[in-house]
Amino acid sequence: MGIIRWVLDEDRKSAAIETDKEFLAVYGIEENIIRCVCIGKKEGQAEFPDTPFREGKAESPMDLFRSCKAELTIEELVNALLIETKKTSLYIDRATGRFSWSEKETGRVLLEEGYRELTEIPVYEYSTGGEEPVIRRVRTVDGDRNFVENLKPHEDHRAYRAKLQFQFQPGERIHGLGQGEAGIFDYRGHTQYLYQHNMRIPAPVILSDQGYGILADCGSLMVFKDEDLESYLLLDTVKALDYYFVAGKDAEEIIKGFRRLTGKAAMLPKWAFGYVQSRERYRTQEEIVSIASEYRKRGIGLDCVVQDWKTWEGDGWGQKTTDHGRYPDIPGMSSKLHDMHVHSMVSVWPNMNYDTPDCQEMQEKGYLLLDLATYNAFLPEARELYWNQANKELFADGKGFDSWWCDSTEPFSGPDWGGETRRPEEERFRLVGDEHKKFLGAERANLYAAYHARGIYENQRKTAPDKRVLNLTRSGYPGIQRYGTMLWSGDITATWETLRKQIVEGMNASMSGYPYWTLDIGGFFVLKENWKHRGCGCENDPSPKWFWQGDYEEGVKDPAYRELYVRWLEEGVFLPMFRSHGTDTPREIWNFGEPGDPFYEAIKENIRLRYRLIPYIYSLAGQVCLDDTTMLRSLFFDFPDDPRAGETEDEFLFGRNFLVCPVTSPMYYDRGGKALDRPKVRKCYLPKGADWYDFYTRERYEGGQEIYAEAGLSHIPVFVRAGSLIPMESGLSYAQEQSDQPFEIHIYPGEDQSFVYYEDEGDGYGYEKGIYNRILMTWKDKEKVFRISEAKKDIKGGLKGRTCRIIIEGSDQDECADSCNLEFVYKGEEEEIPCSTRTTGKKQR
Repeated sequence: MGIIRWVLDEDRKSAAIETDKEFLAVYGIEENIIRCVCIGKKEGQAEFPDTPFREGKAESPMDLFRSCKAELTIEELVNALLIETKKTSLYIDRATGRFSWSEKETGRVLLEEGYRELTEIPVYEYSTGGEEPVIRRVRTVDGDRNFVENLKPHEDHRAYRAKLQFQFQPGERIHGLGQGEAGIFDYRGHTQYLYQHNMRIPAPVILSDQGYGILADCGSLMVFKDEDLESYLLLDTVKALDYYFVAGKDAEEIIKGFRRLTGKAAMLPKWAFGYVQSRERYRTQEEIVSIASEYRKRGIGLDCVVQDWKTWEGDGWGQKTTDHGRYPDIPGMSSKLHDMHVHSMVSVWPNMNYDTPDCQEMQEKGYLLLDLATYNAFLPEARELYWNQANKELFADGKGFDSWWCDSTEPFSGPDWGGETRRPEEERFRLVGDEHKKFLGAERANLYAAYHARGIYENQRKTAPDKRVLNLTRSGYPGIQRYGTMLWSGDITATWETLRKQIVEGMNASMSGYPYWTLDIGGFFVLKENWKHRGCGCENDPSPKWFWQGDYEEGVKDPAYRELYVRWLEEGVFLPMFRSHGTDTPREIWNFGEPGDPFYEAIKENIRLRYRLIPYIYSLAGQVCLDDTTMLRSLFFDFPDDPRAGETEDEFLFGRNFLVCPVTSPMYYDRGGKALDRPKVRKCYLPKGADWYDFYTRERYEGGQEIYAEAGLSHIPVFVRAGSLIPMESGLSYAQEQSDQPFEIHIYPGEDQSFVYYEDEGDGYGYEKGIYNRILMTWKDKEKVFRISEAKKDIKGGLKGRTCRIIIEGSDQDECADSCNLEFVYKGEEEEIPCSTRTTGKKQR
C-alpha cells in the first residue's frame, strides 16, 4: 500500500492520500481527535472521490458531530508521511501504508495499526416478491414475535466489509465495546460479538489504558477479536472504513472526546436519581397508587413506581391504549401520585400484535418493517405517529405517566430462540444478527434503539417542553445519551455470579461513553423454573421458553435470596439509577420482613443513604451534562499509575470520591436457607495515590494496600477519598424535597480538594439557557480552610439562604466538637470559613 501522492486542503484541516490500493482521508477534528476514512481504489481510478472526502458530504451512520477545528501539518520523511496536530502525531509508512499513532510532546507510541482490509460485498434488501407474507409466531421472553418465512433477498447496492487491524502493546488493556453479558473486563485475548440483544448493548468503541480510544462510525454488526495471530475490529457492512482516533492524558479526557463526537448527555429529571420501585408487574392503577402510599406510610424514600407490560386490553401486545377496566383514569392516577411527590413510568414496546389498532394504523401508513409488527423508527413520520399513539392515553400531554420504559429496543431475536440450552456465542451472533440485517438493513443493524429513543425525546419535547424526558431503555448505541436515556442491562438472572459480572459490564458500558447505566436490583429471573410463574399464558406448558433462570426455589421466601437482593441493592445505591425490578417474586420492602427484621432494616437504611447522597449524585449528573464526565468509573480512571488499580474489576468509583466494594458471595445463607458460618468481612484494595476513609467507621487508611473491611448485612464496604467534599441532605423522602435540616458538607481531610455543587430547577430545560448554579466548594488542607463561591442564579429550593453545616470527618470529636461541626448561613456570596481541627493518623492492616 505504498503512498503515491497526498493533498492538503486549503483550510489545512483535512488531507487526502492515495496509495496503490486505497484512498485515505485524514481530518483534524480536535487537537487530540483525528478522523480517518478509507475506501477501496478501483482499477484505473486516479481522481480523489468527492465523498466521503469532503466535510459534510458523506452521511454519518451514527449522526456524529464531526466538524474540523484542528489544523494539520504534513511532513514527508524518508520512510513515512508525518501528519500532526498540536497534540497528536500520525506516521503513515510510505511503503506499506500502516499507521502509527504517538503523543506529539513526548513521542510515546500509543498504537500501531496493522493492515486495513476492505472487501467489496453486495448489500441485500428483502421482500416477499409480491407474495402474501408467511408468518410464523414464536413465543419469546419478549412476547410473541413474527418471523416472516418467505422473504427473499435481492441485491440493492455494493458496500464494504472492513477490517481494522491493531498491534497492541504487551500488557496493554482494552476496555469498552459497550455492555455484554460474559463479564469480560479486559478484552485482550477475547472475542466480542457486537450486536443488539437482551443483555447486550454494543458500542463500536475501544478504550485503552495506554492513553487512546477508537470510535468507528459504523451502524452494522461488528466483531472484535484479539488473539495470538491477529487483533482486529471487523465491520460487517459499511460504505467506508470511517473511524476516529482519540488521544487523552487519562480515560476521562478520552470519554470527553467520544462525547464531543456523539453528543452531550441531556439532563435527566432530578427525581430520576431517587429510589425507583418496579416489578413484573402491577396490574391496576389502584395497585400503583397503593404501592406509593405504603412507602409514604412507612416513611421510606420513593420517587417513582414503574408499570411494566400488559397495560393493554387482552392480547393486544404493544398497544398503547390501556385496559380501561384496570386503568380507567391515568391522569387521575398521576395526580394522586404527584400529591405524594411520586412519579410514574410505563413500559412501551416497538413491536405490536398485528390486529391491534396501533399496528393497523402503522400498516395503513406504510410505517411497519417487514415483520409486520415493528414500526420503522428510521422514518421521522413513523416516530411521530408512534409518539402520537403513546401520548394519547399514556402520556396524555404531560398529565399521564411521567416517563418511559422503552423495552425490547433491539428489537429482533433469532428464530427458535427459546429452549433450555444457551446456543454458542458465534451461532447466537449469526442468528440474531441475520434477523437485524434482514429487517433493518445491514448498514444499520445496530441503530434501531437510538432512533427509537430519538423519536420519544424529540416528540415529547414538542408536546411538553417543560417536562424533561426520562427513557429507561434496554439497548442503545453511542449518541443515545442526547435523548434523555438511562440504559439498563436487560433481563439478568438472580445469581451471585451474575452480580459479579454486572460490575464489569457497568464499567465497560461507562468506558464506552454511555453516561447512564443501571440494572435490575435483585436480578430479573429469580426462580429455577421461572416459566411456570410468569403469568404469560404458558403455565401449563412443561417446557421452558428461555434458558435464563435464577438460583432459587422460593424467591423472597428464601433467606438466601433475601441476602443476594440486599447485596445487590447496596451496590445499587451507587449506580446512576437506583431501581429494584424483576419477575417471579415481589420486590417491595415489606416482602423482606417488617421493621426490626435485618433484611427490612438493611433495605430501609440503604434507601435512606441514597437520599442522603442526592446532592452529590445530582451534582455528578450536572458534571455529566456540562463537562462530559463519567459517574461509574473503573479505578484506572483516577489512578492510572497504579497497576493494581487498573486490574481491579470487582470494585468501582462512583464519581471521583466514593470507592465501592460490592459483596459478591454469600456470607449468611446458602440456597434453601441453610445458615453459613463465614466471616462478615470483605477484602478490599485501596488504590495507591490517595488515603481513604471507611465511610461507616471513619477510619483512615493509606492507599496501595489491601484491607479486610466490615461487611455485615447492613452495608457493603465503601470508602471516601481523603480530601473529598461530599454534600449531603438529611430526612429526604423524595429527591426534590426541601429539607428543613441544615445542608451538610462533609469534609474528609488529607488533601486539597474541590467539588462543584450543581443545582437547577430539577425539571424542564432551563439549564439549557443557563438557569443553574455551579457552586465551587474548596478545601485547603494545610490551612484547614473551607471556601464556597457565589450562587449567580436564584433557584427555587436552592442552597442560597440555607443553614449549612460543615462536618470534618475522621476527627477527634470529643476534643474539637465545635470546630468539627460549624454552621453558617449561605447568602449566595463567596465566603471563607476556617475549620481548625485535629485528625487521626493513618491506619494500616
